[in-house]
Formats: sequence, C-alpha cells, structure tokens
Amino acid sequence: MRDGFSRIGFSIFAHAQQGVFGLALIAILSLPTASKAGVLSENDLQKVEALKPLFANLMIDLSQTAKRPDVAAADVNCINSTIQELLQISDELASYEYLIAMDRDIKDFGDKNPMRDLVKFAADKSSAILTSERKRLAQLSDQCARFPVASSKTQETLQVIDTTTTVLTSIRDRL
Repeated sequence: MRDGFSRIGFSIFAHAQQGVFGLALIAILSLPTASKAGVLSENDLQKVEALKPLFANLMIDLSQTAKRPDVAAADVNCINSTIQELLQISDELASYEYLIAMDRDIKDFGDKNPMRDLVKFAADKSSAILTSERKRLAQLSDQCARFPVASSKTQETLQVIDTTTTVLTSIRDRL
C-alpha cells in the first residue's frame, strides 16, 4: 500500500529538485549560448538547445507519472529511484557548470582561446559522468524490467542520457 504522506512529500521534493537537475545539466550544456564569442559553433549551440526540452519533458513526465493513482506502487518506487539517480547526476555535473560558465565571461582570444581547452575538459568530464551514471541507470532498468510503466520510463531516461552523451562527445571532439 502506498503511503500517501511519503509519496506527497517525495513528490514535492522531486518537483523542487526537478529544477535543480534541469538547471544544472542544462546550464552545463547551454551557458556558452549566452556568448556568441565563445568556443562553441552555432551548430553546437543548436544541438545543445535541442537538449533542453528533452530534459524538461523527461523530468515532468517522471514526476507526473509517479503521481498518477493508476500506477502501481512498485512502478512508482522504480520511477522515484530513477528521479533520485537523475538528481545524483545533477549533483555530479554541477561542478563543471562553473568551468563552462567562464566561456561567456572571457572573450576575444582569437584562435588561441584558452576557453577551448576548458570547455573541452568540462565536456569530457560531463560525458564521463553521464557514461558512469548510465551504467547505474541500466542496472535500475534491469531491476525495474518487470514493472511495465517503470521499465518504459527508465528506457526513456537512458535514451535522454545517451542523446546528451552523444552531443557532448560530438562537441568535445570538434574542440
């Protein structure tokens, strides 16, 4: 049986933290968009912009699904675990936000822009974190495989992580 208070409490926590995950990861990926004089190309910026709705929609969907009364308690537990994993990813990625944010403040270096190495480093480390955390999410997906709603939600989460990793790797390889 579901504990309504715990579920509501977690739901409120998840909604409050939803912004943290979304902002941390999106900030890591998009802060250079504030600077056209940064090291990312217009194409890179467009790819990054395309990630924003993926994360926003994922977190909203997970949160709303966990609140639905027709979703089994076991599914809700797995979905909540997925949300927790995403929050963990957010915490780990937040440390690289500052490094990338510096790109908008340091401009006009021409071809020898030291920000290139800094953004490349941050993208590389962010990709490494996503790759590592993807393994944890894959294990969670295996554990939740017998719960149909949670299984589909963890698969969606893995797809978003894979898409983000691909974009970061692409950007890093061009720097």
